[in-house]
Amino acid sequence: MSERMAEISAHIDSVRQLGSVVNAIKGIAAARARNARAEVQAVDRYSAVIVEAVVSAFGHDIATCTHDTREQEPASDDASTGWLLFLAEQGFAGAFSERLLDSLGTALGSAPLMVVGTRGLSILAAREITPLWSAPMPSHSPGIPALADTLTTVIHDQLSKGHFERLELVYTRWEGGAPQRVHRRLLPLELESFAPGSPQDARISTPHTAARPRERPLLQLPPAQLLEQLYQDVVHAQLCQAALHAFAAENEARMQAMASAASQIERELADYKTTLQQVRQETITAEIIELGTGASSTERKTR
Repeated sequence: MSERMAEISAHIDSVRQLGSVVNAIKGIAAARARNARAEVQAVDRYSAVIVEAVVSAFGHDIATCTHDTREQEPASDDASTGWLLFLAEQGFAGAFSERLLDSLGTALGSAPLMVVGTRGLSILAAREITPLWSAPMPSHSPGIPALADTLTTVIHDQLSKGHFERLELVYTRWEGGAPQRVHRRLLPLELESFAPGSPQDARISTPHTAARPRERPLLQLPPAQLLEQLYQDVVHAQLCQAALHAFAAENEARMQAMASAASQIERELADYKTTLQQVRQETITAEIIELGTGASSTERKTR
């Protein structure tokens, strides 16, 4: 009986230690998610300002700009279309990456694939998918602009090598306490979607920019040349936005997974404590019976 009590006590200690680890992971994820939530608002405003610059410069004439990427054919599922996926960097985030990959189904096919996220890369390897290029997600959100710089350079390099002509961007953002997949065309830029009154324009506008009337500025450069100079800024802004939303969503998912794990640990602790209490009660009862039996035997012998 005492051996069983020692075994149950050891289980309780192990579960408590696991609970400490879970709470530590949850705390780190909470801190990162909290910082990312504040920075997401800033990067959304940054993206809106860059897009507003394009809209202000070209207005309803955006679709007529002569930027060379506007002449590309619509995207298809062949090798000319690449994919940029933001997946999980670390574990303990539930099915964060799996949900995003499953939602794409067979859309990826054998297309060139670029991946951000070390954990997501291992999941792709288990599915026998090898990306064209991969990189880790920064461990802290201030490293995201540098990641966007790297991505911009790599994308330009892959385009120049002819690995793809179009690029689809897929990431997860956290809305209403749940992950939401975001899928948009990154290249070529769908500039007409930035025109005033378009869904894209309405989605990224902030109250500040919406309240301020847009006036066509005086252009000192030919529209195509100006658009070429704004082109990199627009891509960089969208990459920062996608990376930071993915970073925040992963940590929110990790918090949710750790909260579920903590609840399970509490239930297991309660069960072990109940079992330990029952074993102790059985031990005490057995000792009382043994003492009582010993006393009766001794009394009979003295008679």
